[in-house]
Amino acid sequence: MKREMEEKQYVLNGLAARESWRLFKIMAEFVEGFEELPKVYPAVTIFGSTRVRPGDPCYAQAEEIARELVRAGFSVITGGGPGVMEAANKGAAEEGGWSVGINIRLPLEQEPNPYANVRLEVRYFFVRKVMMAKYAVGFVFLPGGYGTLDELFEILTLVQTRKIRPVPVVLVGGHYWDPLVKWLRETVLAGGKISPQDLELFKVLDDPREVVAYIREKALLR
Repeated sequence: MKREMEEKQYVLNGLAARESWRLFKIMAEFVEGFEELPKVYPAVTIFGSTRVRPGDPCYAQAEEIARELVRAGFSVITGGGPGVMEAANKGAAEEGGWSVGINIRLPLEQEPNPYANVRLEVRYFFVRKVMMAKYAVGFVFLPGGYGTLDELFEILTLVQTRKIRPVPVVLVGGHYWDPLVKWLRETVLAGGKISPQDLELFKVLDDPREVVAYIREKALLR
């Protein structure tokens, strides 16, 4: 019985040690980002589906928005992977701007796209989220799946609760986002779950030049 209790103690001690070392790894990822990313300010973070490919209108739209952002003096940050992220990094890099890719290591191995000229690789999603938000003065969301929706509502929640300062949030593609906006208005707002001003935290636009003009107008630059 005594030996069994000692073994349990050793397991707990080992777990504590492993968790402590994990904290150091997390800190190291934050430190790398904090050292590397200030040079890309002001930046706009672009989100969207990993599943679109060259030739898809969404891919072309992301690429053009990134080009317009660089022409307007912004850097571009993405999650560093394929699809919309690749298109945005491609447009920014080919326009001569900072093109940041913050890639996440996944079990199925998301390969970083070749167009980021500033690259970070992280293990933890929450580190990636902080890096993609901290140095951005605006956010652009193209059509995407769970990951894109997760990022959208997290950013909106941070603005709504004043955990970050007000930032322009643009949803690109009315055909894609209008049903979600309708649900927010007719179900969520009507049910008293959000306030009318919460629907003003984002804007739905389609034209890349209008997207960039809106961000230039609303972004708070230090």
